[in-house]
Amino acid sequence: MVAAAAGDTGKLGVAERLGIESDMVVQELGWDEDVDDDVRAAIEEVIGGDLLDEDSDEVVDVVLLWWRDQDGDLVDTLVDARTPLADNGVIWVLTPKTGRDGHVEPSDLAEAAPTVGLAQTSNLSVSEDWTATRLATPKAAKAKR
Repeated sequence: MVAAAAGDTGKLGVAERLGIESDMVVQELGWDEDVDDDVRAAIEEVIGGDLLDEDSDEVVDVVLLWWRDQDGDLVDTLVDARTPLADNGVIWVLTPKTGRDGHVEPSDLAEAAPTVGLAQTSNLSVSEDWTATRLATPKAAKAKR
């Protein structure tokens, strides 16, 4: 039993490191066959339900955006991803790690984020193949609302 719990802690730790908590509303964009199902499952377990798909019109706490180099215009996609976000919501952009198919240069994210009024606040490894970059509304912009 202890070994199983230790394994679960590692998986659930992904959601915790992403700041995802029980009962949060999480929308997933950019799903494809290459996404990490363990990351998805860990998040669903923590939130106690399914991830919302791109057709949802609910206000969300977190957007998980799976993004690859060939996926199109990142600025346009971030504008769309930002639309359903709650005031204190965040977007996690999950990109393939260096050397993996679809790898996105960090500078692409760094350039796109401020264009849509977001700031890059942290990066972390979420799996063997995927890195996550946290984008949020800068504190100064929140104060002006």
